[in-house]
Amino acid sequence: MLEQLRYIRPRRIYTPTSVLEAHVAVIKGERFHAIIPAAEAPDNTECYSNLDMWPGLIDLHIHGREGCDVIDGKLSSIETISTSLLKHGVTGFLATTVTTTWPQTIAAMKVIGAAYKQKMPGAQVLGGYSEGLFFSEKHKGAHNEAFFKPLDEALIDEMISAADGALKAVALAPEKANGVKMTQYLSKHGVRVMLGHCDADFAQTNAALAHGACGGVHVFNGMRGIHHREPGCAGALLLDSQALVEVIADGIHLHPAILQLIYRLKGQHKVALISDCINAGGLKDGEYQLGEMPVVVKDGVAKTHSGSLAGSTLTLEKAVKNLAELANIPLLEAINMASLVPATYLNMDNELGSIEVGKIAHFSLLDDAFQVQHANLFGKQIF
Repeated sequence: MLEQLRYIRPRRIYTPTSVLEAHVAVIKGERFHAIIPAAEAPDNTECYSNLDMWPGLIDLHIHGREGCDVIDGKLSSIETISTSLLKHGVTGFLATTVTTTWPQTIAAMKVIGAAYKQKMPGAQVLGGYSEGLFFSEKHKGAHNEAFFKPLDEALIDEMISAADGALKAVALAPEKANGVKMTQYLSKHGVRVMLGHCDADFAQTNAALAHGACGGVHVFNGMRGIHHREPGCAGALLLDSQALVEVIADGIHLHPAILQLIYRLKGQHKVALISDCINAGGLKDGEYQLGEMPVVVKDGVAKTHSGSLAGSTLTLEKAVKNLAELANIPLLEAINMASLVPATYLNMDNELGSIEVGKIAHFSLLDDAFQVQHANLFGKQIF
């Protein structure tokens, strides 16, 4: 029996390099089969004249949503996060931990490893991301320094082993003892190193980048900023042509002018939009817990009792909208920063991250208000 083709005609199709109107995406099984002119489409074409087709978004840095957190160490929590993310056009994510006790960290890594090997009900788990433990106190943000650990080979090995192939990235402060050595060690084991929650200066950051570090954790936040006599960690990350920078485009973490500055220095290929969303995402204002840290959410902004920003309640499609509207960045490029750029970072751009023939058909259909109306996984409409 021949596999039936599915034809979808939205108002616009956002491919990696162009915005197509009067075109139809053809899906065969789980993959994009062709993109054809609308004039060639058959009568059974699904038409969405007021909706735009975006590729499935990929959130490289997210802790939780709707009352659930990756650090819960429960598969049910990751499934809830997965389902919630799909409502916002996210079809893949790195399940991100936060600073807590070592036993809880290892338990969470084991669950991430299990989730990585299964099909999730919504956004797929593309791996795990350790944000926490290996930081410095000066820029700790919403991380409890009581649980910080030294950069130690045995601890790294235990974390890698617990995740069972799922650990894709580890955030660390490069100025800590063994910073460069452990950067090399993690890189040798196929784990990307991201620099953040640190007081590293320009030279220390460049040393880590030269020895395998891939980029920076939510750039400017949780790191030494730019001073005219000491460019700091932020300056080094922005000037290194190969370094990827995570950006939280919620209009709170970064001023619109700084979003423009980042874009001008990094271009569209080295900026990854992230949500850094915590378990309060999708819920009302109130009191929450981020790992071992109490957090208060007011007007959608999450802060610790000391006033530090504590992640966000952002969703990735809103980050795209904000980047386009606040920083005047072309919408197509902003979409790529939340899809193709993260897929490339994960070395998965041959399968994910864009609407192209041969790739897995993860995509969503959005209205003029950037609201996701329909989401599709593996070529099938989920809602």
